[in-house]
Amino acid sequence: MLRVIVSHAKKHPALIPLFLIIGSGGVGAGLYLMRLAMFNPDVSWDKKNNPEPWNKMSPSDQYKFYSVNVDYSKLKKDRPDF
Repeated sequence: MLRVIVSHAKKHPALIPLFLIIGSGGVGAGLYLMRLAMFNPDVSWDKKNNPEPWNKMSPSDQYKFYSVNVDYSKLKKDRPDF
């Protein structure tokens, strides 16, 4: 596949920016999926030691990718422990 892309880029140099943009979009999507799989509290990889990781989240943990006008370090716990 890479050989075909390189041969098309040699024949048509105007396609190089398109290949770079599509490639960086694919890499960015892959990195975002990897971030979701590793750091999202909804995903449990170790069901024996930590079967419900969402219950061990403190209010000061930021698990959203982007939060607008919310300072997670100042939040207090308002729910019971289970």
